[in-house]
Amino acid sequence: MVAVIKTGSSVHNIFNYNENKVKEGIAEFIGEGNYPLEAAKLTGAMKLNRLLKQNSLNENVKRNSVHISLNFDPSESALSNDKMLEIAEQYMQKIGFGNQPYLIYRHYDAGHPHMHLVSIKIREDGSRIDMQNIGRNQSEDARREIEKTFGLVQAQLKKRGTDQFIRPLVLSKIKYGKTESKRAVQSVLDHVLSAYKYKSLSELNAVLGLYNVRADRGEENSRIFKTNGLLYRTLDENGKPIGVPLKASEFYNKPTLKFLHDKFQENNKTVYQKKRIANAVDLILLGRSISLSDLAMQLGKEGIDMVFRKSELGQLYGITYVDHLSKCVLNGSDLGKQYSAKQIEERCGLSFEKGVGNRIPVIYEAFKSSGVFYTETDKQSFFDDLRLEMNTLDFKSAVQKIIEVLTRIENDTFYVPNQLKKASKKKRVRRRSNNL
Repeated sequence: MVAVIKTGSSVHNIFNYNENKVKEGIAEFIGEGNYPLEAAKLTGAMKLNRLLKQNSLNENVKRNSVHISLNFDPSESALSNDKMLEIAEQYMQKIGFGNQPYLIYRHYDAGHPHMHLVSIKIREDGSRIDMQNIGRNQSEDARREIEKTFGLVQAQLKKRGTDQFIRPLVLSKIKYGKTESKRAVQSVLDHVLSAYKYKSLSELNAVLGLYNVRADRGEENSRIFKTNGLLYRTLDENGKPIGVPLKASEFYNKPTLKFLHDKFQENNKTVYQKKRIANAVDLILLGRSISLSDLAMQLGKEGIDMVFRKSELGQLYGITYVDHLSKCVLNGSDLGKQYSAKQIEERCGLSFEKGVGNRIPVIYEAFKSSGVFYTETDKQSFFDDLRLEMNTLDFKSAVQKIIEVLTRIENDTFYVPNQLKKASKKKRVRRRSNNL
């Protein structure tokens, strides 16, 4: 089971999000907690007013709404509504929300069974529930206990960070006219905004574009740009905007420009896993010349998408790498000069048969900071030999030399503690007698 906890400043938005899912036939209201009437007898107004009335007891708390999703493995699709209600009740008790009013919705818009819980932070006495680190502490403890109690698939047995069973079905490219646009865009935003690490609007759009969505500030002289507004657009198969743009404020989680700027600053403090992308590119290009499209296809098999930025004339001026495993989004220049658009084009365009010596600088850059050379003389000798072998088209020997350097032990001197060393024998020196 995977629990995702979000807070917000509007109970209306979270409530309407779930109720609209019910109206669309892709969700079901299955239960409540701490309401005066049972779920079947509650009207929409009753559900909402109970939350609003208690929230009004402390108007100083701005982010007063709580939205939790509990996600189960696809193999657990047989979970009944009654079982989900039991799980929801135990979970809310264990994280400190057992006495709070909450609503339970079962959703059917993803490839795995899951439910959404809508609640509030304000207690009956007007005090605020502290949610600092609740996801890392109380929620994790609750998750592990519930998995054991109900015999659920344990989340820690899944590969961390891959989101293997919480990926919505809609997270393929949106096809305009095939699905309701706002709902489809909302599903993409729910996944991408929280999961991926991006530091700018262009990096975010590199990910969103994979699902035919774009965040758009408008033209510089437009009203929406001047007022720091933001639109989300659906794209056609050619990457061109289609349909009516949607304002960021229309979505329940308010993914506005201010929200994104906060995410940019937060992600700037994150340590990015650059080596996986760089190593994957180097390994694919090692010893062969392939086209850009072939490189992109090979990287795709490793879970890395290459997003090309081109001018109106079709000239490539930038590459963004999207790693779906580590969720890192990086421009080529952030990885290093040899992964920028210009260098990648050159590396793809060259072959060993057509001037193999030109690849030496590229290989040198990759090895320069690796720390595999003991001395500068050692490094220079290696590249002199490599250049000679590559220029004589002895490719197999050149690759073998690279492998030897990468896999050799840094220091092959066998270390023996002083206590275990044998005492060295002193050489006896014969002295001649002075009488001779």
